[in-house]
Amino acid sequence: MKDFKKIKLLILDCDGVLTDGKIIYNNERIETKNFSAKDGLGIKLLSFTDIKVAIITGRRSELLMQRCEDLGIEILHQKIRNKLVKTQEVLDELKLDWDNVAYMGDDWNDYPVMKRVYFSGTPSDAFSGIQERVDFVSNRKGGEGAVRDFIEHILRRQGTYEKVIEDFVNYLESR
Repeated sequence: MKDFKKIKLLILDCDGVLTDGKIIYNNERIETKNFSAKDGLGIKLLSFTDIKVAIITGRRSELLMQRCEDLGIEILHQKIRNKLVKTQEVLDELKLDWDNVAYMGDDWNDYPVMKRVYFSGTPSDAFSGIQERVDFVSNRKGGEGAVRDFIEHILRRQGTYEKVIEDFVNYLESR
């Protein structure tokens, strides 16, 4: 039985996890992405816990930088070729171990990290080869609440879900 209280860091991939995985360019070569407000609120819930959030992605996007700013995500690494090396650097900086990490990815470029972390997850629309190798498969697709589902699962397994929701609602009511 896993001790979910060990989890102190949630690392997310972007495309296919925080988004639906589509990369859309208009005629002016301006990229657009769709992020889920449901995932955003899930990430906000983590600000009422001791779990930090990091995003490590292989692409670079100004839109992702804006999304991180909106959500208060301070750890963002873009254009990363080797996510395993970058994750170790983040762990060293935060003085954490692999047993403190939950990771949600959706494809083979995430797998080297996913097989090392304490708890791994993927959206429902990740390829079956990845789904077969993770601890948690969301019922939701990437960009459609999979991250929120993963976060809520972790909080429930930690036994903190109800307290986090209460703290969040109290915060909203006090504003």
